[in-house]
Amino acid sequence: MNSSMNTSMNTSTALREASSRQLMLSVDGQRVDAHVSGAGAPIVLFHSLLADGTSFDRIAGPLSLTHQVIVLNLPGFGNSDRVDGGMEAVAERLAAAVRLMALEQAPIFLGNGYGGFLALMVAIRHPGIARRLVLADCGAAFSEPGRAAFLGMAATVSAHGLDRIADVAMRRLFSPAYQSQNPELITERRQRFVDMDTQTFQQACNALASLDLRSDLAAVQAPVLVLVGEQDEATPPAMSEELAAGLPHARLQILPGCAHVPQLQEPHMFLSAIKEFINE
Repeated sequence: MNSSMNTSMNTSTALREASSRQLMLSVDGQRVDAHVSGAGAPIVLFHSLLADGTSFDRIAGPLSLTHQVIVLNLPGFGNSDRVDGGMEAVAERLAAAVRLMALEQAPIFLGNGYGGFLALMVAIRHPGIARRLVLADCGAAFSEPGRAAFLGMAATVSAHGLDRIADVAMRRLFSPAYQSQNPELITERRQRFVDMDTQTFQQACNALASLDLRSDLAAVQAPVLVLVGEQDEATPPAMSEELAAGLPHARLQILPGCAHVPQLQEPHMFLSAIKEFINE
């Protein structure tokens, strides 16, 4: 690599780091915490219930080369205040936070798992707030066994705490083979999970157990890329297939070998899958 190329890369890195900052928004006196980096077309990232904003760490840097990347800590995570009142109330707080950012153009929403459901809800309730959506490993409604699993997790956590279901959570996030090959990452993700706000988790589980957005999908006029890990047990591929079929302008891609957090498990594959769509 020649010196001019080195200089160019170093300058690019320095500019990205200079523009990286924490952003604390106040919605009706309640905090919404975000991390902002990069410049360009804005893209807002909504994380999973079983993870947090750091689950995007492996893709935020590369995305910031071409986009302004806004990683939200959803209500009840990080320094964001919890929202009581169901997912509708959470979606409204997030919509208000996005509007407070006063972005130069409507952003892309990228949601994973629970964050995908919330990104979709915000888009349904506020047409035009997002110009396109990437919905990874979510859906429009859970099956009866899926609903029962959420109710069971909420009850277990209420009685025994998050630590009791931490191993279950890791199985939902990552395939068994990936867990055995990456023990340090699994230990770190497990600790982040047990440190989360218990009440936020219980409320989200109960809300997801009753959520059904299928009748609202036709209202989403923005283009949507639906992604799902082939081995996702939390939100199986059939849910993403149903979601893509119900959206007027959606395409579906299944990511081989991945489970519930493909951006963390296979960041290069994930970035490759979304590259064309987010640059259209």
